[in-house]
Parts: sequence; structure tokens; C-alpha cells
Amino acid sequence: MHSDLRIIDPGFTTAYITRDHGYMVYDTLLGVDASFKVRPQMADWTVSDDKLTYTFTLRDGLKWHDGAPVTAEDCVTSLKRWATVDGMAQKLMDFTASLEAGGSNSIVLKLKEPYGLVLETIAKPSSYVAFMMPKRLAETPAGKQIAEQVGSGPFKFVAGEFQPGVKAVYVRNTDYVPRKEKPEWTSGGKVAKVDRVEWITMPDAQTAINALQSGDIDFLEQPSIDLLPVLEANPELNVAVLNKFGFQIDGRMNFLHPPFDNVKIRRAALLAIGQKDVLDATVGNPKYYEICGAYFACDTPLASDAGAETLIKGNGMAAAKKALAESGYDGTPVVIMVPGDIQTLKGAPIVVAQRLREAGFNVDAQATDWQTIVSRRASQKPPKEGGWNMFFTFTGATEVMNPIVNNQIAANGKRAWFGWPDDPQIEAMRDAFARATSADEQKKLALEIQKRAYEQVIYLPLGQFRLPSAWRKSLAGVLDGPAPPVFWNVDKTE
Repeated sequence: MHSDLRIIDPGFTTAYITRDHGYMVYDTLLGVDASFKVRPQMADWTVSDDKLTYTFTLRDGLKWHDGAPVTAEDCVTSLKRWATVDGMAQKLMDFTASLEAGGSNSIVLKLKEPYGLVLETIAKPSSYVAFMMPKRLAETPAGKQIAEQVGSGPFKFVAGEFQPGVKAVYVRNTDYVPRKEKPEWTSGGKVAKVDRVEWITMPDAQTAINALQSGDIDFLEQPSIDLLPVLEANPELNVAVLNKFGFQIDGRMNFLHPPFDNVKIRRAALLAIGQKDVLDATVGNPKYYEICGAYFACDTPLASDAGAETLIKGNGMAAAKKALAESGYDGTPVVIMVPGDIQTLKGAPIVVAQRLREAGFNVDAQATDWQTIVSRRASQKPPKEGGWNMFFTFTGATEVMNPIVNNQIAANGKRAWFGWPDDPQIEAMRDAFARATSADEQKKLALEIQKRAYEQVIYLPLGQFRLPSAWRKSLAGVLDGPAPPVFWNVDKTE
């Protein structure tokens, strides 16, 4: 996999490796197919004529891994925990009057006013995912990790074989009753066709490629781009991009502490950075990346480059030096967390650190591993006490395609994603977008949100890229989608 697995509570972090673990163990009420249509998964639904009441009915045969039946109360508690951390879910809750069990298998959501993204919110494929878990686990506060890994999904987590940073093991859930429809993205039948799946940690790119070619492993999620020709020349391997929409590289500043609590200093940092430098360091091969200033992803109805001129052209350094000199910056160190163990994550912070130094910032680039960053980024302490000023990640393009699903554009202070931007004007425009009934109105609002986001530097969109995966031809049934890899439907011949 692209990272080792350490945090195993999918409601605790948006890290993709934890999300991927979640899809192994847990199930969702709804799924999404390849045309972005919401489909039933654990539940079917009905909507009242006034569009204010959504009733979800659990299908028969659902059981937790400990043998207990799945109940509506379990799911209501799971939804409420999820809604405390996910930006899109938070917006849904702003429109919600009540969410409660209407019996052992019925979940009733009542709205204060019609809201067009109810199903899309609950079905969204990534992070945070609305995974269902037993009530006793879902009652765990969102800031604390759950004590057990008990889901109702197609695989069971083998806690006794879990070695953080080394190996994670899953076995087929023989009690799982899949849907009858064909599997497509996160919808349809989740049929576990293998008895056991092992995630082996191999941080060295060459070691992982050697293991794939020798047959010691069957699947490599993110092979190094510069080594792809070796894999493509091997007739025993398939090499393909599973997530056709790709990823957006994101830079997050911490709004709580100096120096980035000052918008003038954030603006100076924005001016210093160019996307091409970051993309070259992250991917290298232009075949797999795209320079794009759109907060809401390239080649979408809401795409725009408004506000992104210097990011796209990389020509803002002179302006950055001038802006920083006029900002009142006092030399406060900028603590940037740099993960050295993941090729696709370490390029951006290294490049940006150098660009900020050139602009006049005092930069403290702290090398660590990605899982440490995943934990540390949740800290709101000052950098001197173990906090941070800046980190970088990447987000699936399908997860940023509008102002509601885009978790990082949310600017609701302490409720926002790591960095905790606070901008009531953006939140008011997001509310207006949620109420908008026409595509033209939505497009106009998205443009205004983007302009404001660049003015306030809510986060740094640093271009998009796609990553191929590689697997042995002894594997069949590998599925594509916006949240790969998933391991149901995958079969293996010896």
C-alpha cells in the first residue's frame, strides 16, 4: 500500500490508508456507481413528498463481525459521530432537525428545509466516509480512537496479527451477505473472493518493485513513477490508473498560531509558490500531472483559475518578497512537517520550504514519517509545544469537486479540517451553494468562494496528478473508482 497503517479508526483521520482500512472492515448505508449515482448498500431509502423526511431501511442479513445484528440505533450513532468530523456531514447537520431510529431497522432523518445533497453526503466515497459500526464503538468521542475494529464489511481485521508499520491482515467475513448487483465503485455486491489479504509495508520503492516482479506480493498501489518502464515491460504485470480523476496536492497552513494567523503573511507565502515546481518534485513526468488553479478540480463544471495566476505561472517571488516585507513578519519560524517515507508526499514540502526561504521566511523543515504527521496535524498546540505551521497532503479530485464535498474549503474555525480556518463569509456562501437550485447559480457561487478562498489563502491547491497501480496478472477483478484500492471482487489464481 502507499503507506504503512498505524491509525485504524476511520473516524479519527482522513488519511487514505485509514480510509482504505475502513473499506475492508466496515460497510456504508449507501454507495456510488461509476456515473456518480447514489445506490443502496446497507439500506434502501424513501423521501417524503415535501422533501423533508428521509427514511432508510436496513436490508436483511446484516451482522457485525461479533455476530450481533446491525440495528438502526447503531447506524444513527455512527452517523452522528461521523457528522462531528466531516465537513460535508456538518453542513448536512446544519439543515437537519432530527436523526433517530424509527425501529430496529429504520433510520429517520428530518430536515428543517429541503436540502439537495442528503444522499450524496451519506454516500460520498472518501474522507471521512460514513462507515457504520456498533453503537458501543460509535459512542466513542471523535477525538478518541475506538477500542475495537468491529464492522459489518466483507473482511475482518485480524487484531492479533497487526504489526503497526509492518503488516496488517484481513480475512474473509464468511457471514457477509453481499448485494446482488454487480460491483461498481463503492456500490453493488462486495464479494470477498480471497480468504486472506495482507498489507505489507515496503517503504523502499525498488524493494517493492522487486517483490512484485518476483511474486512475493501481488499488488503495488503506488509504484515510483520513474520505475514504471520496468513494470510496463514485464508481461506478467498489469499497470493502470485506477483513479481516473486523480488527486489534488494540498498545502495546509495553521490559522491558530503565528505567522499564518496573519492573512498578509499567508498571502506572501502563496505568492512565493509555483505549481510546476511542486508537481515536478512530486510526479516528475508531465504525462501524469496537470497545472491547474481550480479549487474544485480541473475539467469540472466548477473549474476556474480565478485567483491562481502566480501559482500557475510561478512568477510571484518578487511580489512575495515585497508582501512579506510589508506584512509585519518578525521572523517567527515556519514549522513544516516533511514525510520522508512516501515519495508522493515529500516533494511538496521540500520545494515549498525552499521557496519560502527565498522569499524571506525563517523555515524549520522537520523530517518525520507520514503516520507521525497524520497524528501530529491534529494538535492545536503552538509549534514550540509539538504543533505545526504547515503540512502537505493530496486529496482525490472527486472529493473537492464542489464547495460542500470539499472538506478543505470549509472555514468554520475549530470545526474545520486541520488548519482550522475561520471565515464566516465563505461559510455563508457555502450555505447559499447548498440551497442553490440551478447549475448557473452554483457556478457563480463556486467562483465567488474560490476568489475569497484565494484572498484568505484557506489552503493551497498545488495542481493535480494521477498515479498508476501495478498488479500481477494472477489477480482478476481489480476494480477502479474514486477510492481505490478495494479488495472485494479481487480473485487470485495460483
